[in-house]
Amino acid sequence: MARLFNARETLPRMLLLILSGLGYLLVVCGTQNPPTGPQWALAVLAFVSGLLLHRHRPANLLAQAALFAVSLVVLDDPTISQVGTAWALGELAFWAPRPAWVGAGAGLVSVIYLTLGLPHADSIGEGLAGLTTNLAVPILLGTVGRTTAQLGEQEARRVESEQRAARADERSAIARELHDVVAHHIASMVLRVGVGRHVLPDLDPRVAEIFDDVHRTGSDALGDLRRLVTVLRDPDEVRRDASLTAIEPSALPAALAGAVEKARLAGVNVEAEIDPSVGGLDAVRGLAVLRLTQEALTNVAKHAGPSATARLRVTLTASDVDWEVTDDGGLPGTREVPSGGGHGLTGMRERAEVLGGTLSAGPSGKGWRVATMLPGETA
Repeated sequence: MARLFNARETLPRMLLLILSGLGYLLVVCGTQNPPTGPQWALAVLAFVSGLLLHRHRPANLLAQAALFAVSLVVLDDPTISQVGTAWALGELAFWAPRPAWVGAGAGLVSVIYLTLGLPHADSIGEGLAGLTTNLAVPILLGTVGRTTAQLGEQEARRVESEQRAARADERSAIARELHDVVAHHIASMVLRVGVGRHVLPDLDPRVAEIFDDVHRTGSDALGDLRRLVTVLRDPDEVRRDASLTAIEPSALPAALAGAVEKARLAGVNVEAEIDPSVGGLDAVRGLAVLRLTQEALTNVAKHAGPSATARLRVTLTASDVDWEVTDDGGLPGTREVPSGGGHGLTGMRERAEVLGGTLSAGPSGKGWRVATMLPGETA
């Protein structure tokens, strides 16, 4: 039913008209006055032209009006062509971008009916009633349909605008929380670590290295939070500035090496096999590979412990990126198996799916395996 009242969906209405016309010829006329050869010929022409021209309303009205004129001259019962013309006029009113189109169509039908149909009418009143039926009813229905469709589009735009405003308010609230609470605490921790590093000059070099790594990690987290707050507050601006959501492709190998090094500082033994050609990836897939690697190695440290051995593999096959992280499960009894996958795995899956990939995650031997293939851009 929705398609019947959609201005763009002209074919369902045309098919309904044809079925109605066939029913009239086979049932109504068939039981009283069987249709003649010319009547069938003009009906078939009306049906075919309606199917061919249903998207071209002015041309369809011209074709139906011409067949209506012929029917008034050669047929005793021009009902099929009359209804086809009225229908074409209604479709024109449904579609018309300006009232002049409807006026021109109504004028054409009026001229044909007054010159060819009115002289054969039993009375002037009957002829004028027929003209009104051929003009007023289809124009009224078409105008009502067009107005209803426009009101529906306006309502849809209003609802979309309200939803967009609600999402913007929600993003702003999240951005405020991130900025005022999370970023504040992280900045405080980074500051305290920096102060601790300077007030304890005689630290063991290994402890000093951990302090420095925590300071760098916190500073990087602050930078990521600032970018995330920018995304939440103005996503349109972010789309115009790819640097806020992507990294320079040539920097990807170094960024992956940094993620591996951080995992090693956390105690995980990481064996990395990184294809040097990943530096030629586009920025979006490059960022995805980096974020997947960071999350996967963090999960190894969290669930398998510092005694685990992780293997990172990033290779390019043609233009596709094959990415995989596996671990050996750490020491017996230390593996904490995720139950159903947490938010980290969910985010990884969503990131892969956005780029056309599918993330697989699950037990592998005594450890865990996470892998995906990010397809290249199709030409």
